[in-house]
Amino acid sequence: MKRIYVNVWVLSGLLAAAGVALADEDWGGRRGAAVVPVQDARYARECGSCHMAYPPGLLPARSWQKLMGNLADHFGDNAELPPEDVTAITAWLTGNAADSPLYPRSQRSAASLPDTVTPLRITELPAFAAAHRELPARLVTGNPQVKSLSQCSACHRNAEAGSFNEREISIPGYGRWEDD
Repeated sequence: MKRIYVNVWVLSGLLAAAGVALADEDWGGRRGAAVVPVQDARYARECGSCHMAYPPGLLPARSWQKLMGNLADHFGDNAELPPEDVTAITAWLTGNAADSPLYPRSQRSAASLPDTVTPLRITELPAFAAAHRELPARLVTGNPQVKSLSQCSACHRNAEAGSFNEREISIPGYGRWEDD
């Protein structure tokens, strides 16, 4: 057992040195991102100007392709970008999507979704729904500081960094959330 324990920590050290953060809930208390953090400046600037720049590992590549393929009607708004920006952002999003096996939460998210389904909202993912099922509506939709489950950064202090650890949750007007 000791040999496996050492090898996991050696592997985690090598991955960290390569710039791959590890999810603390999956790696024995180590802190880090559960999904690829927002590291693309163009994506952060263009998409983050209207809403939280969601980490790409929250949706599969097919979802990012569909979202980026119809920016003229982006949830009722025109979010069109120059073609070179669309190409670059789409490449980054799909290259770091939930289908990418480097991040545990991405893997769980992708595994929770049938291949025939292409969600356009993170809130449509079965893994997302399961993780938020115990939250009372008064803390989300009834909370003027949160309003919607799509406002990840309202409660997850390090959401844009790709970390959704339960220990980092603080619901506005309520405080720290703990799953029972």
